[in-house]
Amino acid sequence: MEIRLRPEIEELIKQNVQHGSYETVDEFVECAVSMLHEQEVWLARNRPEIEARIEEGYASAQRGELLGAEAVHTRLKELKQERSKTQRR
Repeated sequence: MEIRLRPEIEELIKQNVQHGSYETVDEFVECAVSMLHEQEVWLARNRPEIEARIEEGYASAQRGELLGAEAVHTRLKELKQERSKTQRR
């Protein structure tokens, strides 16, 4: 299989190989494709919930029930802490 990349993408890959934990371009690309595949599988598996939450948020906005910036930042911080705890287990 032959894959053609834009020069700026090739340069990014080269930089990641030189400065990262990858020994070869092939290793980097394999890792990147695996990660992208995992993301796509997760999105497909969770699409109904994601769509429902978007609809819920849109409906809340239509009703004028938006959160302020500080509340959003606080909630995101809480979610990140919860996710971090879950991933460590």
